[in-house]
Amino acid sequence: MLKMKSFAGLLIFVVASLGPASGVLASDQRYLFIGTGGVTGVYYPTGGSICRMINSHRKVHGIRCGVESTLGSVYNILKIREGDLSMGVVQSDVQYRAWKGSGEFVQIGPDKELRAIFSIHSEPFTLVARKGLGIQRLEDLRGKRVNIGNTGSGQRATMDVLMHELGWSLSVFSQVSELKSLNQSKALCDNRFDAMVFTVGHPSASIKEATTACNSSLVNVGGAAVDKMIAENPYYSAVSIPAGMYRGNDEEVSTFGVSATLVTSSKMPDDVIYILVKAVFDNLNTFKILHPAFQGLQKEQMISEGLSAPLHSGAIRYYKEVGLM
Repeated sequence: MLKMKSFAGLLIFVVASLGPASGVLASDQRYLFIGTGGVTGVYYPTGGSICRMINSHRKVHGIRCGVESTLGSVYNILKIREGDLSMGVVQSDVQYRAWKGSGEFVQIGPDKELRAIFSIHSEPFTLVARKGLGIQRLEDLRGKRVNIGNTGSGQRATMDVLMHELGWSLSVFSQVSELKSLNQSKALCDNRFDAMVFTVGHPSASIKEATTACNSSLVNVGGAAVDKMIAENPYYSAVSIPAGMYRGNDEEVSTFGVSATLVTSSKMPDDVIYILVKAVFDNLNTFKILHPAFQGLQKEQMISEGLSAPLHSGAIRYYKEVGLM
């Protein structure tokens, strides 16, 4: 059995109604724990969708998958490294810095046991501001009250990088909040701050809440600093959020973004990762209908875009078997 430690947090098993396992004794079952993010983001249903694909055949392979709501990308990387999580959903830029040992990972060094499995949906850096405050572009955040996200989250990590490129410190804001994604939309509409940032796949329940519960809108994110980030870093790209996706947002919003990626450790057995990848890729059409953010997924892009760490050998085995490599 895979030895994975448990830690405090919300643990929900996504279990298909299949009845008793046939051919696999309960004592022989193995367990996977996927670290995700806040329950209002897209990481949580992404982990749940992956687990659904695995659990639907657990009577054959004996692997049972559970989803953990966590603090986000950086936290997931650290917990995989410590052996507390089997795998996690992380931003492509965080994956890059963890593999290289840069940014927030400088002190602990490169994670040479980190392994990529596949990339999933795109994640635009999303700026939401209450209307009537004059926030129409990124520079307008100066002197405003802003929620920059909690430490350990991907949104905070991306905001830190963006602020560095802009030459900003926290002092450029009149007030800084560090709320988790679960709480930020309500706080925005309760007038606890003027704007919030969120690196997230769309449509997002959090962004929908922020744009329906109060008079707020999405703001374009661009400029020389953003152009420089895109030009110098392969995990960033210029992206847009379609018009009409949220109330009061009738025009396309331009910004930059990353990719959500699934990662694990080289210590994870090849057969486990092979089974996981096969469960998703053999049934990709079914997987794509589990969340609107998955609709544009293409197998060839999933095994290349946003992946900085080496592919896990179990994933490579599947990709070669079906002719993707």
